[in-house]
Amino acid sequence: MSKIKIIYKPWGSETIIEHNDKYMVKELFMRKGECCSLQYHKQKHETIFVLEGKLNVNYQGDSNELTAGQFFVIPAGMVHRMTALTDCKYLECSTPENDDVIRLEDKYGREGH
Repeated sequence: MSKIKIIYKPWGSETIIEHNDKYMVKELFMRKGECCSLQYHKQKHETIFVLEGKLNVNYQGDSNELTAGQFFVIPAGMVHRMTALTDCKYLECSTPENDDVIRLEDKYGREGH
């Protein structure tokens, strides 16, 4: 059994459930009104699956509101940002490139990190 790792973020937290050479699974908690960076990935491909709450996914100038049981696929290269419309819990299932993030804009001052 792998060790679960919790990482606290300015917007909430992420719990790494599994990270191996083939895939990665995280459970993320985002507080209402908070958002992640406007970002994209060079290689990483993600699927977001909402467990609880309402999550807005902004992508390529468009947006999609998700509720529990709904998902959204984010291919490599797609500029995106998640914003919690309520307290929100969601899964991020992805390819394993955890450090593959290019932040274009970040309200917490983390651009370029």
